[in-house]
Amino acid sequence: MNQQSATREASGRFRAHPILRNIKIRLYNVLSEIGQAFTLFFQTLFQIFRPPLQFDLLVKQLLLIGFNSLAVVMVSGFFTGMVLGVQGYIQLKPYAVEGSVARFVCVSIVKELGPMITAFVLAGRIGASITAELSTMKVTEQIDALEVMGTNPVKYLVVPRFLACSIMLPTLTIFSTFAGIAGGFTAVVTLFDVNGYFFLAEVQKNLFVGSVLISLIKATSFGMAIAAVGCYKGFSIPTAGGAEGVGTATTGSAVISLIAILILDFVLNHILFNILGLV
Repeated sequence: MNQQSATREASGRFRAHPILRNIKIRLYNVLSEIGQAFTLFFQTLFQIFRPPLQFDLLVKQLLLIGFNSLAVVMVSGFFTGMVLGVQGYIQLKPYAVEGSVARFVCVSIVKELGPMITAFVLAGRIGASITAELSTMKVTEQIDALEVMGTNPVKYLVVPRFLACSIMLPTLTIFSTFAGIAGGFTAVVTLFDVNGYFFLAEVQKNLFVGSVLISLIKATSFGMAIAAVGCYKGFSIPTAGGAEGVGTATTGSAVISLIAILILDFVLNHILFNILGLV
C-alpha cells in the first residue's frame, strides 16, 4: 500500500511539472507547424501544374521581387566582394601567396556568399513583404472571400509568389556574383596595387560551370524556402490576430527564413560536395 501511494505521488509530481509540460507543448506546436508548412508546400507544387497558369500574376510578382530588389542585391554583393578582397589579401600576404586572392574571392562569392547574401536580402525584403501582404488579407477576410467565390487561394496567391521567388533569386544571384567579383577587383587593385589583368585572368581560370551550377541550385532552393515560409506565415495567422498578429507573423517569417537558409546551405553543401562530389 505504501509503495502504491509513493508511485502515485511520484507520477503526480511528474505530470504536474511545469517545465516538462511546456516543453511538450512547444515541441507539439513546432512539429505541427512544420507539418502544416510542408502540406502547403506540396499543395503549391501540385497547383503549379494545374491550369490556368496565370502569367499576368506571375509577371507582376517577377517585377516586384526581381527588378525592385536588383539595386540592393548588387550593392550588397559589391561590398561583400570588397570585404573578401581586403581580408583575403591580408590573410594571404604573410604566406607570400597574395596572388591567390582572386581565386579566394571568386570561389567564395560564386559557391557560397553570392547565393547566401542574395537570399538574406530577399528574406528580409521579400519574405517579410509576402507575409505582411497575405496576413493582412487573412485578417481582413479577403482570403475567405476568395474561397467563397470558388477561387483556390493557394493557386491564386501562393503559386505566383513561389514561382517568382524560385526564378528571380537565381537570376539576382548572378548579378550579385558579378557585383561581388567587381567589388573584390576594386578593393585589391585600388588598395593593394594588384595587377588588374592578373586578377581577371585568375578569376577566369577559377570560374567553372560546375561552380555556377552549384550557386544556381542553392539560390533556387533558398528562393523556394523564402516563398514557402512567407506564404505559410501569412496564411497561418488567426483571423482575429489584428495588426499585432500581422507584425508578429512578419517578424517570425524573416527569422525562420534566415534559419531555413542556413540549414539548407549546410544540407546542400553536404549533398553536393560530399555525396555527389561536385567541385
